[in-house]
Amino acid sequence: MQWRNSPLRFGLVGILLHWSVALTVFGLFGLGLWMRGLDYYSPWYRTAPDIHKSIGILLFLVMLLRLAWRFVSPPPEPLPGHGPLTRLGSRIGHALLYLGLFALMISGYLISTADGRPISVFGWFEVPALLSGLPNQEDAAGEVHELLAWGLVGLAIVHALAALKHHFIDRDATLLRMLGRDTR
Repeated sequence: MQWRNSPLRFGLVGILLHWSVALTVFGLFGLGLWMRGLDYYSPWYRTAPDIHKSIGILLFLVMLLRLAWRFVSPPPEPLPGHGPLTRLGSRIGHALLYLGLFALMISGYLISTADGRPISVFGWFEVPALLSGLPNQEDAAGEVHELLAWGLVGLAIVHALAALKHHFIDRDATLLRMLGRDTR
């Protein structure tokens, strides 16, 4: 399998970035839901949010890499059977996924740095608090973070359902290309 995307298919780097981001988003969503139920005396009360923040920062770095990769190695061209509406829907859907994910991570950063302390990423390095002390920063960013998380997961589910529709109903190569299969 080739490393870079071609006009016909995704390369290994694009496929790995796609699936690692997808799994991480759903994993962080599950962890976030679970964290909300922790009480102060739970042994995970501090550890789970630290893990959530660390993975979130690493995901931000992966998304920057993914965004750069789109410029270095553009995605394959739309399939010939995709009409103008499908192409527009795909562009809008992908743009919303990217924007939603970056907004979600920025809101998480604003929650975590509201008290002015940096975010430790698994003890490997720290991300400084560049913006803190805004009125109700933690609460406002928390509400935005929760809404964006639900919206992003909903959008990702629609994205997956669209891929399944292309595969099982339209019987085209949309899903196969993201699974690394040769579609010729």
